[in-house]
Amino acid sequence: MNLKGRNLLTLKDYTKEEIIFLIDFADKVKAEKKAGVFKKRMANKNIALIFEKPSTRTRCAFAVACYDEGANCEYLGKTEIQLGHKESVEDTARVLGRMFDGIEFRGFSHRHVELLAEYSGVPVWNGLTDDDHPTQALADLMTTREQFGKLEGVKLVYIGDGRNNVANALMIAAAKVGMDFVVVAPKELYPNDGLVAECKGFASKSGAKIEITESLDGVNGADAVYTDVWVSMGEEAKAAERVRLLTPYQVNSGLMARANDNAIFLHCLPAVKGNEVTEEVFESFSKIVFDEAENRMHTIKAVMLASFGLGLV
Repeated sequence: MNLKGRNLLTLKDYTKEEIIFLIDFADKVKAEKKAGVFKKRMANKNIALIFEKPSTRTRCAFAVACYDEGANCEYLGKTEIQLGHKESVEDTARVLGRMFDGIEFRGFSHRHVELLAEYSGVPVWNGLTDDDHPTQALADLMTTREQFGKLEGVKLVYIGDGRNNVANALMIAAAKVGMDFVVVAPKELYPNDGLVAECKGFASKSGAKIEITESLDGVNGADAVYTDVWVSMGEEAKAAERVRLLTPYQVNSGLMARANDNAIFLHCLPAVKGNEVTEEVFESFSKIVFDEAENRMHTIKAVMLASFGLGLV
């Protein structure tokens, strides 16, 4: 499959077949790395890593993926460039596009990553915006398939802040690949109606089911239970309100008992144990959670290689 020159801004732009191709590709590069095979397919490529928001997994995943494949990466923190301040996003994009072969962006405005893609002339990858987190969703799909051997028909339940970027990205990804997806959240934190309608359109083609509910009964029969922090970056002032709204939605042993006997727990990390998930549940599934974190690197490597048209040669 030829994805050369493609951006990854949102999985809305990718077909089911393209998403599965990227996960298959990630499986292969993961196997290569485990076998100690490093072919340096991105030798002489230079990658800009723009980080308005700090990160452990996203930064390290992109950096290690670059080093494994022979590319150089340049970290550009929020104090190191003038993105959207002294210099417009459009002009920054045109400068970086003249110097770099690809650009990763992790920040607040989704419009910024769109402008980088529109004006840079090189592949752009969304490492997270306020609206979406497609590289995380790819790693989550990869991890889920590792556990169940399939994606179609798997019931994935996201519980907590149902309108954050991870919930959005998972709903898009699940709808595209044919997974049943449930958001369990208080009504105040339901996902955007427009996005839900759009994902139901994707689901009608893939055979997926999308459900939004405030009832914990939505967890019943889940194959995978997923949660995220209650307070996203930039929303710290809402911490007390979020704790009040979301305490009934904590993932604990009682809630996991509603899921299937072989259900797994997933978390994009970092986790605030004692808030969105208890220490007991987290540690019971820690191997899978850290497989999920590792898979950020493998899926990101696959995305970059595919964007450059570099297969397993």
